Amino acid sequence: MTHREILEALSGLLLALFVAMLSSTVVTNALPRMVSDLGGTESGYTWVVVATMLTMTATTPIWGKLADLVSKKLLVQSALVIYALGSIAAGFAHSMGFLIGARAIQGIGVGGLTALVQVVIATMVSPRERGRYNGYIGAVFALATVSGPLIGGLIVDTAGWRWCFGVGIPVAVLAFVVLQKTLHLPLLTREVKVDYVGAALIAAGVSGLLVWVSMAGTAFTWTSATSIILVALSLAFLAAALLVELHVQEPIIPLRLFGDRTTSLSVFASAMIGVAMFGATVFTSQYFQVARGMTPTHAGLMSITMVGGLMVSSMISGRLITTTGRWKRFLVSGMALSIAGVALLATIDAHTSLLEVGAFMAILGVGIGASMQNLVLAVQNSVSLNDLGAASSLVSFSRSLGGSIGISALGAVLGHRVHDNVTAGLSDIGVKLPPGTAANSVPDMGSLPEPIRVVFENAFGEATGHLFLTAVPFAILAFVAVLFIREVPLRTTVEDDPESNTESNLATTVE
Repeated sequence: MTHREILEALSGLLLALFVAMLSSTVVTNALPRMVSDLGGTESGYTWVVVATMLTMTATTPIWGKLADLVSKKLLVQSALVIYALGSIAAGFAHSMGFLIGARAIQGIGVGGLTALVQVVIATMVSPRERGRYNGYIGAVFALATVSGPLIGGLIVDTAGWRWCFGVGIPVAVLAFVVLQKTLHLPLLTREVKVDYVGAALIAAGVSGLLVWVSMAGTAFTWTSATSIILVALSLAFLAAALLVELHVQEPIIPLRLFGDRTTSLSVFASAMIGVAMFGATVFTSQYFQVARGMTPTHAGLMSITMVGGLMVSSMISGRLITTTGRWKRFLVSGMALSIAGVALLATIDAHTSLLEVGAFMAILGVGIGASMQNLVLAVQNSVSLNDLGAASSLVSFSRSLGGSIGISALGAVLGHRVHDNVTAGLSDIGVKLPPGTAANSVPDMGSLPEPIRVVFENAFGEATGHLFLTAVPFAILAFVAVLFIREVPLRTTVEDDPESNTESNLATTVE
């Protein structure tokens, strides 16, 4: 494909990716208002996010494997349709349960979009040239992360939070049309054999663990019979999935991929990055609104520093990788900056200077931008063309899994910390909570009496710093994994090396 043809097809892919990223960021600043209006608690706040992450994580390997077997364009367009249907349902939510269910449907579509965009680009562009195109992906990620909270905040302050779920639908329709006109890829004539049993077992095992991490300590204790049953069932499902994957012809996650050192370490590092990345984007918005008394729009503006750093570092690192062919230095430096950013954010509370908070977020953004996309590049460069979809989705899966567990676990940490802080703060001033307000709830701050409002602000501020302190070890583990990744030269062709290429049934037709 010529550079022009790649850019034309890339425009539709980037629109699809923008929709996927927007699904999370546009509701970030609306979450406190949503949860308050629908009568939810801190656990409900977490589950509105976790529901999307859970289905996104569980279905990502399936989308990736299907991309190795059937039409990639059809899969991307199908994911757009599923996303739109979930968005429409979420806009009409009348309860927390309905909203969480609709967000789960959205997550299925988002899982397809986040996995497939990387796969399609890898099909069009060689690893050596992919760096600069990954820069475009970073820019879109940054644009969605910046504009999402701003758009969401403006919508919440004007039209109401329900319209946050409709803003991405026109973009999804546009992406569908553009892809239909511009994306033309070779069609594979391989027989489709999807491992539905393995997919179901993986989804069940991952979902069970996420439910346990999210609800343990609130709905039931960590050592209760419910906890033991959930963990036992989840591990049993995953063990059964492992046995199935070892014996089927077309496994959802080809276990031979883990025999490659780069793939194994990149998957582990991506999972650890997911904890820090999603923790920063989800809970800092709540911090600005609850602990600092900002409007949703103002809270969205505060994310510019982190996303600006992410966008700049992603584009610059991508260009330099294409020019020099060297990529490991960006992974190492990016992870070092990520550790610094998370550690600095661990020091914030309700009274930290906003300039300091913004600077800390910028450092974290630069680190994530230099490392996140380049982990995918490292894996794509080390696997054969036949495994490109499965390998790419495996990295996305691990990042989503880390993010899902991170949001669930960090949300639980935040909820417990807020509960303890609010209880202690109210006890110190001798005041009781108003009827209908729980110590771990996300209240309407404007309706609270002054003394109680101050207690909640201090509680959420201190708890947010504690949350990032909890995330520091995960960032360190990602850094250690990246250190042991071996740098190999980037391929200069889309196809495998002739000696290793086993693809013999590529059709002459195009989509």
